[in-house]
Amino acid sequence: MNALVRLPAPERGPVLAIARRVAIALGLLLFQTAVAYVGREGYRDSGGGEVSLLDALYYSTVSITTTGYGDITPISSEARLATIILVTPARILFLAVLVGTALELLAERSREDFRRRRWRRRMQDHTIVCGYGTKGRSAVRVLLDQGVPPARIVVIDPDTRAVGRANAAGFAAVAGSASDTSVLREVGIERARGVVVAPDRDDTAVLITLTVRELNREVTVVAAARESENVHLLRQSGADSVITSSDAAGRLLGLATRSPRVVEVLEDLLTVGIGFDIRERPARDDEVGGPARPAPGEILLAVSRGGELLRPADPAAHRLSGGDHVLTLGHVTDLEGGDGRGAGGA
Repeated sequence: MNALVRLPAPERGPVLAIARRVAIALGLLLFQTAVAYVGREGYRDSGGGEVSLLDALYYSTVSITTTGYGDITPISSEARLATIILVTPARILFLAVLVGTALELLAERSREDFRRRRWRRRMQDHTIVCGYGTKGRSAVRVLLDQGVPPARIVVIDPDTRAVGRANAAGFAAVAGSASDTSVLREVGIERARGVVVAPDRDDTAVLITLTVRELNREVTVVAAARESENVHLLRQSGADSVITSSDAAGRLLGLATRSPRVVEVLEDLLTVGIGFDIRERPARDDEVGGPARPAPGEILLAVSRGGELLRPADPAAHRLSGGDHVLTLGHVTDLEGGDGRGAGGA
């Protein structure tokens, strides 16, 4: 059976909802029992005995469920009036609670199916995050800081607790393996814009990347590797970018011992929205055929052409072509309002 997308929704708790209705039903039963016991002089027991509290409870049970054996019946006008005014409405309400509970459970299932179908129809140009651990959550935070709406982010994780956390954060999520073709198709891999591969194991990352690339050869795949010797495997599997988490952390630790200010700048660049930001934008029409012209306050870092980064001093970077991308560095206050989005910042 294919894993189902769990869409974020307020937790109503089916057990709590059923318990609430059971409590209402029991309250109605006790109310009718009290009515019958208080007016027990107006009831007749077919056995000839006096109507006790147990008899009143028995009468209320068979009456409110419309079973009605007739062995305890109202004989006085007061008892019959109480049955008309109090018992009958309680009986109707009791049945409505029971029927309503069953209908609500069926309606909830139909409503969830409808929401999933509508979500699949609307979902395109979204980002799939495979793994909602530390790396996956950090990637999601950056996506949100860059302006990606939560509705355009889908999480896949085999841990149901991680899926619950993703739902609580407002994201659609699937409990399953991102290397499973049916799971990827469930989240619309064919229409996705990007895939973040961030599981806990490198071999799992390779398998996920291979499966993703088999289903969509155009989607941008960014993968995380724990060990540098596995980077080439992920690239051969089809990853467009590979981030080596352990090596990167180790380099920052070593650099911080001698050049702490450099690490502060790097941390600034790795955090989006404050301080310095790196922006990537397509080359403008007025730049094609000539050099890039950064905005005031920006510094030209590189030109991306066909997957290759050209340094500003490279002669090839002095004549931009259509399809080139320009990477610039500047303060977010200078970058606001420009075309393109920051790739990092503090």
